[in-house]
Formats: sequence, C-alpha cells, structure tokens
Amino acid sequence: MKVLISGSTGLIGSALGAALDGQGHEVAALVRPATRSGRPGVAWDPEAEVIDRGGLEGFDAVIHLAGENIASRRWSSAQKRRIRGSRVRGTALLANALAGLERKPSVMVCASAAGYFGDRGDEVLSDDAPAGAGFMADATKQWEEASAPASEAGIRVVNMRIGIVLDRYGGMLKRVLPIFRLGLGGRLGAGTQYMSWITLEDTTRAALWVLGRGDMSGGLNVASPNPVTNAEFTRALGEALGRPALLAVPKLALRIAQGGLTEAILSSVRMEPGRLVESGFEFRHPRIGDALAWAAARS
Repeated sequence: MKVLISGSTGLIGSALGAALDGQGHEVAALVRPATRSGRPGVAWDPEAEVIDRGGLEGFDAVIHLAGENIASRRWSSAQKRRIRGSRVRGTALLANALAGLERKPSVMVCASAAGYFGDRGDEVLSDDAPAGAGFMADATKQWEEASAPASEAGIRVVNMRIGIVLDRYGGMLKRVLPIFRLGLGGRLGAGTQYMSWITLEDTTRAALWVLGRGDMSGGLNVASPNPVTNAEFTRALGEALGRPALLAVPKLALRIAQGGLTEAILSSVRMEPGRLVESGFEFRHPRIGDALAWAAARS
C-alpha cells in the first residue's frame, strides 16, 4: 500500500511511519518545502493554501496529522487563530485536493482530538455524543467538518478523536516526567476532571487498524476504555516512578500561568471507545498503571 502522511515528523507521525515501514508499505510525507522528513515528499503550504495536486495522485491512503501544537505556548488571540487555522485550513486544502484527483485514495484518516467534547464532567461520551462548547470544542468540530469534501467525493474518512497520548518522548508526559521524578508532581486543580488517554503504541496500532477496516468512517473515539481522573493519573504516575505526588496546582495559578490553555488542562473528557472495541480492536495498555510504567520506561 502507498501511504501519504502529513505531520510525519511529529510524535504520532514518526511512530506510524516506522510501523508502516515495518509492514512493507511505501510511505511518503506531505511536507512544507523547507521541511526534511527523510522520506519521499509531496509539497504543500497550508497557510498559503498551496499543494502539489499532481504529487497526490497514486496514493492508496492518506493519514492527516498536521496541526499547531496546542500546548506549545499560551493561548493568546493570535495563538488561537493559529490553532484553529492550522487544523481547519490545512484539512480543507487537503480534502479538496484529494476530492479532485483522477485516482483518489480509498481512505483518509484524519487526526481529531478529545477536545471535540469540551468540558463534560463525568458524562460518559460515546462516539456519537455531540460536540461540546468552548474554543477547543468549536475548533475541533470545524476541523472534522473540513474533511467533508473528501467524504463527499467517495473517500472513506475517519476522524480519530485521540485522547492524551502517553510517551516519554513527547506530549504531556515528556513535560511532566522531570517534575514527577523530582517528587514535585501533583494534581491539577481539584483533580476531579477526567482524562481520556492512550499510549503511543496503542495510538499507532489503532490507526493501522482503522486503515484496514473498510467499514469504519466518521468520528471515532481513540482512547483507553478506562479513563481516569487527574488525581488518579497523578497517583499512578507517582507510583510508576516510585516518587511521591502529593502536591496540587491551584486552578487560579494555572489560569495565571497558562492563560486560555487552562481550558484544555482542566477540561473533563470521559470518552468511551465503543466502536473501536466493538470492531475487535484490543488495547495492549488498557490500564493507566501499566500504561505509565511502559511509557516512562520505553527506550
């Protein structure tokens, strides 16, 4: 199978590209002209709305992961525009280009996020649950809707609503591990907010699973079937590292330090990956204790 990946140098993209290589697939990267991915490349510039349409011909599958990192800086008005624009504009550009090809790919797997649901307390959120409220929920809903041209053109589109990806080399865990190893880790705010999480290995395996399942399309919850509260996560990470995790970061301090990003940090999302489990997918790391032990020790 010939596969094109956007965001191929990111945490998920790198792991997924390596997994596809290992299965013998031909993998190329959708990249900005100045980016070096180490793979054959197809050029695009989503900000300028430019893409090499001819270079898109001939792919069997497209995996779209590109987008501004939501945790890279405080959520100023300009940063919110970057977060929304990088996802919505980039997805619309790619989806429209794929829809106009002579030989269209059979499937387009698009990254989405648990942020689609907003802050929902302890409500159990199925794949069919409606979008929530707030900046991140609105931006993620628009992100998913931007893939519609591909779907309307007959391409199978899957919007993977990925939970917090656990891996020592990237994402949230990379940021907090040094703090927890010093014994300075603690819950955020009250610690009652739910966290929908998944290890990098299971994220990669789920994406490969979806590629091969011709009956899966639309919004798909991609997270462990066992979400935990932030307090439970904090306790499990402390235990995995053999360090105390007794501190707490007050909500007010988070708002001062992180600005609008606090919405994402304190939002409660309790996703249920019903369709993924029903399809026969089996998680290798379904429990938070084992998952954190694996993620923190992975070489």
